Amino acid sequence: MRYWKIVIIITLMTTVLQVSAFNVQWTSSTVQSPWQTNHDITITDFEQDDVNDVIVTHYKEQQMLGFGGCFGELGWDALQLLDSSTRQAVLDQLFHPTDGVCFTYCRTPIGANDFARDYYSLNDHAGDFKMRHFSIDRDRTGLIPYIKAALSVNPNLQLWACPWTPPTWMKTNGHYATKAGQGNGYPGPDMTHGQDQFILKKKYLQAYATYFSRYLTAYKQEGININMIMFQNEPYTINIWPNCSWSPQGTALFIGKYLGPKLKKDHPGVQIWHGTMNTDRLDEVLQVVKDPIAGRYISGAGFQWEGKDIVAPMRRQFPLMPLMCTENECGSGTNDWAAAEHTFDMVKNYIDNGINTYMYFNMVLRDKGTSSWGWDQNTLVVVNSNDRTVTYTPEFYLMKHLSHYVKPGAYKLKTMGQDETMLAFRNPDGTTIVFVANKHNHERHMKIAVDCQVLRMTLQPKSFNTFLIQ
Repeated sequence: MRYWKIVIIITLMTTVLQVSAFNVQWTSSTVQSPWQTNHDITITDFEQDDVNDVIVTHYKEQQMLGFGGCFGELGWDALQLLDSSTRQAVLDQLFHPTDGVCFTYCRTPIGANDFARDYYSLNDHAGDFKMRHFSIDRDRTGLIPYIKAALSVNPNLQLWACPWTPPTWMKTNGHYATKAGQGNGYPGPDMTHGQDQFILKKKYLQAYATYFSRYLTAYKQEGININMIMFQNEPYTINIWPNCSWSPQGTALFIGKYLGPKLKKDHPGVQIWHGTMNTDRLDEVLQVVKDPIAGRYISGAGFQWEGKDIVAPMRRQFPLMPLMCTENECGSGTNDWAAAEHTFDMVKNYIDNGINTYMYFNMVLRDKGTSSWGWDQNTLVVVNSNDRTVTYTPEFYLMKHLSHYVKPGAYKLKTMGQDETMLAFRNPDGTTIVFVANKHNHERHMKIAVDCQVLRMTLQPKSFNTFLIQ
């Protein structure tokens, strides 16, 4: 603790000697008034005896690689309800490099996820170990046009992919789910945590590695480059939608002996990350990452839901490994301010604990955001199917307050003080970004010390605020 204090004091002293006054752009959002420019801010010189709510230091923590969301068939179907100009406006708001949310790194499923129209994989021909019937034709009806529409707005958008389930004929119970419900025809009994639902026989493991390789090749032929994959969405999920349980031993076997060598040979530029991990069992994650064979192929790790609790110890053990929040907690279709505040709590938790990339889940949905398996979820953009209008939700503005300003390559900055609702970053161009949420029902007066200056402002009740400091 004494070391940190010395570092921060030296940093602040150096700053006072080097930095002069700066310009500040302040943008705020409330439910009633989103994305407003504010000017009522006072900037004074830093005085050593000042009592400030927060001090933003120059100490750089992890580097941020991007923000994004997940493509899904139901998202594309919702966009098809809109006229062409409105649809393009939504795409611009999500993906334009300088306007809107400015997403830079997005996720796409391999086959069906829980926001597909229904179950499918890219090869549902039982026993086709050579992948002769592998096909992305289904993806051409939804996912591929959705991704291409995004790439037309931002050709530099990066993409990663993972399956929710392998083809059903590769699984021990021959079914896409792990639990009965919502008329999915699951034969039972339900799977339990720690089981391998994948058939761990050589010909199945080889075929599945080929399945991944064929996917990457087929998408590349479509002009879509996937630069990273994870082997499975939520291998600890026992649920009614497409998923697949894996044990750490089964995971290490697949990545180390089959998937890793296959992609190294066929797609050497595509990274393999361990994820998406929805478990707080650090020992089981380390069992794969530290495996002497599988570990050679693992370049990063992705966490969601229960996995948030082990991001911090992962960062301590692997200070240079890129870590990702692969999915926000999805809500229940309320799309309200409380949901946005909850999502901010998740964003702050993940970033404070060391992640480099943060993924929202559904970017666009219709009406209540109901999945094909009956779960209403939150989204950034709601399409009203009755009047074909669009609503940008509070979570859209939350993500915009961060991803519009925090550029790939930015560093998180260490802060001191009452910063439970604050994040700070230093962009590659030298600008400083300070985000503050006021979660109270009353105004909040704040003093934030940045470099040798003190920002004094009054935050509106229930507001998100971003300060761009030059």
